[in-house]
Amino acid sequence: MKETSEELTELQRLLDAAYGRSTEHLRAIITDKRRLDANDLAQVLTGLCTLNLATVTAHNEPRISAVDGHFLHARWVFTTAGSAAKAQHLRVRPAASISYVDGERIGVFSHGTVEFLTPEHPDFEEIEEHLTAHYGSSPSSWGPDIVYCRLQPHWMVGYAFDKAAVLTPRT
Repeated sequence: MKETSEELTELQRLLDAAYGRSTEHLRAIITDKRRLDANDLAQVLTGLCTLNLATVTAHNEPRISAVDGHFLHARWVFTTAGSAAKAQHLRVRPAASISYVDGERIGVFSHGTVEFLTPEHPDFEEIEEHLTAHYGSSPSSWGPDIVYCRLQPHWMVGYAFDKAAVLTPRT
């Protein structure tokens, strides 16, 4: 968990606002006893999370793909090849949706804007260090055009069918 108390407070504001704007249908599924708060998300979204990333083509057609995601400082971070269709879509149309679903155990759904992080970005070094420690090598070394992306969410909800089970550390 790398989130600061300020980041958790801001994430909680985002979660509360998103839930408040959600439909009756969603609130019937993600009831208060199944709703994950900012502290819960920071606790359970550790390590690699395989994310479903939805982008939009030039013809306004949705496309979905999977990316290795990491929840760092209350935002999703991922890398991909700059030549990948998803990267090309995001450069022109940075709006994206991300979901992380682990069966009925947990679901986190986010909508926002993707930003591309270059080595000059003040957060790049910490992200690079985290990813290198996780993978054993820098994603930058995996190809000539690897890009680092981060979703700046404007809507996010977290769900656990059995919240107590999700929040109990696995042994």
